[in-house]
Amino acid sequence: MSNQTGLLKDKVAVVTGASRGIGRAIALKLAASGARVVLSARSQSALDDLAAAIAAAGGEALAVPTDIARTEDVENLFETALARFGQVDILVNNAGITRDTLLVRMKDADWDAVLETNLKGPFLCSRAAAKIMTKQRCGRIINISSVVGEMGNAGQANYCASKAGLIGLTKSMARELARRHVTVNAVTPGFIVTDMTEVLSDKVKEELLGQIPLGRFGEADDIAAAVVFLASDQAAYITGQVLGVNGGMYM
Repeated sequence: MSNQTGLLKDKVAVVTGASRGIGRAIALKLAASGARVVLSARSQSALDDLAAAIAAAGGEALAVPTDIARTEDVENLFETALARFGQVDILVNNAGITRDTLLVRMKDADWDAVLETNLKGPFLCSRAAAKIMTKQRCGRIINISSVVGEMGNAGQANYCASKAGLIGLTKSMARELARRHVTVNAVTPGFIVTDMTEVLSDKVKEELLGQIPLGRFGEADDIAAAVVFLASDQAAYITGQVLGVNGGMYM
């Protein structure tokens, strides 16, 4: 690609939730860094658009529609990646959903849906990736958690629990997989400008901005840059860590 750095040359990366927002930015930056990228999300058309954009820029991408909460879908994702590329070096667990409401109003279905996608999904994907990476004796697993998984947030009990759980999963996997040279780290975005956050009112955005010492909202590329670093050989001695990319919102 035109801005390829070669930092991840010959690597194969699987990115969940790749069709939009942070996931799309991560996939584009991984490809720009030389990785061949396996794109996962529920929407075939959105994945095809992204794969075409990566190919047009000189990269290589494979679109595999996946519901990461379904074991059979996840197994198909990694089998397809192996069949095409013969290896999986990087997994980015980015897919996530919200079903925000106050605790006393939260329905069982709201809780279950968020935990299924945001926590069970990364578990299923990590388990599948770990089987491949431990045989290779190398690999990178990067979990996209959230600043609210560290600090909590009213109206998001399910989302915060899922993202806090993802941090615990990160640390446990890091201890298990280290001896096979597989590192596992988490990135916790703060308030990032995406279509998911654009629905918030101006008043809410102003209140949030007041909590950010750097005085601006983050961009999806800020998260993507952190992911590329953790996926690279430059981060070979970093595992079990939580990298906050939040403008100082939480320290």
